[in-house]
Amino acid sequence: MAPSRSITDHTITGLAHRLQQPAIARRQRRYKLAAVVLLSFLLLCALAFPFVHAHLQSVAVLDLVANKPVPWFLRKAVTEPITTQDFTLPTTNGPIRARLYTPQSRPDAPAIVVLHGVHHLGIDEPRLIAFASAMASCGVRVLTPELPDIKDYHVGSNSIATIGDSAKWLAIQQARLEAPHVKFATPASSIPVGVMGLSFSGGLALLAASDPQWHQSIKFVVAIGSQDEMARVATFYRTGEDPLPTGASERLTPHEYGALVLEYEHLEDFILPADSASLAPIRAVLRAHLYEDWPAEKAALAALTPTQLTLARQLIDTTSPITRAQLAHAETLHIEDMAGVSPHGHLSQLTTPVYLLHGAGDNIIPSAETEWMATELPAESLQAELISPVLSHINLDGANPTAMDQWRLVHFFALILHAAESR
Repeated sequence: MAPSRSITDHTITGLAHRLQQPAIARRQRRYKLAAVVLLSFLLLCALAFPFVHAHLQSVAVLDLVANKPVPWFLRKAVTEPITTQDFTLPTTNGPIRARLYTPQSRPDAPAIVVLHGVHHLGIDEPRLIAFASAMASCGVRVLTPELPDIKDYHVGSNSIATIGDSAKWLAIQQARLEAPHVKFATPASSIPVGVMGLSFSGGLALLAASDPQWHQSIKFVVAIGSQDEMARVATFYRTGEDPLPTGASERLTPHEYGALVLEYEHLEDFILPADSASLAPIRAVLRAHLYEDWPAEKAALAALTPTQLTLARQLIDTTSPITRAQLAHAETLHIEDMAGVSPHGHLSQLTTPVYLLHGAGDNIIPSAETEWMATELPAESLQAELISPVLSHINLDGANPTAMDQWRLVHFFALILHAAESR
């Protein structure tokens, strides 16, 4: 009987073991599944981190530019002290002033050129300084080259070369900074950098990227509040209408600034040759008016003759039918010049990635210009287009933006920061 009991015990043990096998297998499958889920989550976090980090940087940049306090946790996570360096940058148009903003802990950080708009302060314009400082504090080196013609209210093709040369110089410097970190390969002679142009400089940056001389130095272009076709913008200053690609028209009351810039640039078209002695004193009035230097404008007006005073006041009134007729005549004299500073007709073959941003209520360069650029760019080149009520021209002072409008702007700048960081 003893052997029978042994067989029975062995049989029961085997049966119990077999019964336990499915449970053990289920536990093993759960462990494996948990491990796969955990690894997938960690991988997803690793992949998502650059985008999350870029969005946090974007929030910080926009807060800093708007002169808002950055939340302490955000300040600790994505901002750092910066250094600035003023120097002279050589270009084919001669030496220019430039300023480099660098994160203290990342002297070899990814780089971007930021171009000022039409303003007499050039690279010393407070909004530009605030923006460049904010970008640098979030981990991007920023070069702000001074564009002499743009600073003097001349939107000319000479600035295209200055922009291209600035990008090329920074691309070479970027390669030199990264060369010590390159192993088992020949260091690159240049590493393309981003270029961001504000106002009319954005259109000129697109033209620089379209030129084979500088194409290889430019990683991407960001055009903010920029022109597609200068002749169309000039017509807007007289009519208050800018046609849309859809066939409709955008209607806004033009800001006097745009028309005054054209008058200042081509003042000889508004004064008879016999009265050429009036050019300098009237230019002084327009200059002071554009600079918003009211004491200087008052003094310049006081120095005019009665005839000159009448003409100066007429030019300052950009809604005057006489002034608008003169603007229309001046346009006919500078058709080629305006074409030379217009991306229109140069974008269809552009392979450089492009990001377009425009204020919905922009009455200096209407947002219809960005819509035209978006239709002309190849689909693979246009990375993002945003017409935002958060902006006016290049100021963050749009009327009644929603939380979603704010988020779209944050996301737009996050895309740019991520593009700058990507290798």
